[in-house]
Amino acid sequence: MSDESHTMRIRVLTLFPDMICEVVHTSILGRAVAAGILDVEAVDIRDYADNAYRKVDDAMFGGGTGMLMMCEPVYRSWEAAKTSLNDKAHTVFLSAQGRPFTQQRAIELSGMNSLILLCGHYEGIDRRVLDEIVDEEISIGDYVLTGGELPALTVIDAIARMLPGVLPAPEAYLLESHMEGTLEGPQYTRPAVWKDRAVPQVLLSGHHANIQMFRRLSSLETTRRYRPDLFNRLRLEPEELERLLRFTRQNEKGEREE
Repeated sequence: MSDESHTMRIRVLTLFPDMICEVVHTSILGRAVAAGILDVEAVDIRDYADNAYRKVDDAMFGGGTGMLMMCEPVYRSWEAAKTSLNDKAHTVFLSAQGRPFTQQRAIELSGMNSLILLCGHYEGIDRRVLDEIVDEEISIGDYVLTGGELPALTVIDAIARMLPGVLPAPEAYLLESHMEGTLEGPQYTRPAVWKDRAVPQVLLSGHHANIQMFRRLSSLETTRRYRPDLFNRLRLEPEELERLLRFTRQNEKGEREE
């Protein structure tokens, strides 16, 4: 996206709007909201219940433990959110059965004008309303949470930091883990020596090309060590593989000598 004036608009359908508001008005997200780069509002699903008790859940047909969120409050809150966005917003349900959330998907979502994020609770949401309004389901990992608010905030944070003007420069995120299918290598700051552990000399050399090569190889080695599944997907040239092998051997030798 090259349009600096673009505002990413997000509506979060939730039973706990305070959870969303507290985070999106804090730190980098808060600055993005204040600058008009990011527009996030929490829509309280309970406001659209059709009973005086603001009840949005009921027992499941066929039995089972727990309660299920009903269709109508969810649908009405979605309609209200869509109206406030005034366009055909892409609707995402944060779901344990959804497609795994990746950096690539975050990049794709950051290019959209508006999003509606639906947060479930209890045992979930009646399938009929999901089939009616949801464009895709996203999971942030193979584990179960009490609700969709934390996953929604994760998606918002991952998207927002790539919007123009949120971070100081594109390099602030382009060189990070997962942007090129690899993890970021180790990082260092002052002092140059701490508890007898020295910063790699190449980083103090001022030689830009050597530093870039060191960072590339450090990234590859970190990926190989901690995420072999990602490393095995890489298509490295023979010359780079040879450099990585030498780099790995040097590191292992240094670790043995410590």
